[in-house]
Amino acid sequence: MKEVFNAKRIRVLCIALAVILLAGILLSSAFTVVNAGHTGVVVTLGKVKEDVLQEGIHAKIPFIQKVVEIDNRIRKLEVNTEAFSKDLQSVNTVLAINYRVDTAKSYSIYKNIGADYETVLVMPAVNEVLKAITATYTAEQSVTNRALISDGLVQGLNDKLNGIGLYITDVNIIDFDFSEAFITAIEEKQVAQQKLLKAETEKQTAITNAEAEAEAMKIRAEGEAKANKLISDSLTDKVIENKKIEKWDGVLPKVTGSAGAFVDIGDLGESTK
Repeated sequence: MKEVFNAKRIRVLCIALAVILLAGILLSSAFTVVNAGHTGVVVTLGKVKEDVLQEGIHAKIPFIQKVVEIDNRIRKLEVNTEAFSKDLQSVNTVLAINYRVDTAKSYSIYKNIGADYETVLVMPAVNEVLKAITATYTAEQSVTNRALISDGLVQGLNDKLNGIGLYITDVNIIDFDFSEAFITAIEEKQVAQQKLLKAETEKQTAITNAEAEAEAMKIRAEGEAKANKLISDSLTDKVIENKKIEKWDGVLPKVTGSAGAFVDIGDLGESTK
């Protein structure tokens, strides 16, 4: 009897544990928690409900309903793609794209595209818009117009994706990579431009120096002319006579006279003796 009683007790205990376990499973399946920054898309036997669940705890029908979380926070997507420039150069571009999912359209995105909307929708759109924009610039212009290309990508992607419920908030161009031949050509062009700039600078410097020298000579000539005029204006007959007297050493000139008649004063002196 005791053994039978113990067997019954064990059986009852097992049944009780099974009921408790089943109740726990049912209870846990009857509630779901939607995390912060997410919405919960309710799927009832394969049918997507339009009303999404907001953050917090919610009740659901166990084993009949499931809740798929859609992240509505800003997400970052890095895309590495190849496009061709206006001058047919191959441009490998690395982009960092920030985007978010519209809360109100979480259910339609899941229903029409699925949870892998990033791969199915966003990346192909990025490739398409980037190729269209890159084709409007030469490879060299792509480097100097990064900001314009980024703005164009934001505008183009939003035009393409906003109606679906995806919003691009920012596009950053991490890197442009070109072929070795193109990079070499750019470097050679830059060297040539630097040499040309140096030659132009040296030429302009020479012209400036020549002009400065000519101006200096002109100023000196004008100064000398003014000085000579002042001297000339100041040389009156009396001043000239005075200068002659100051310069005379007391010896009479040996020859004097007018045109056609010259007399040696020294000889006259001797004959007088």
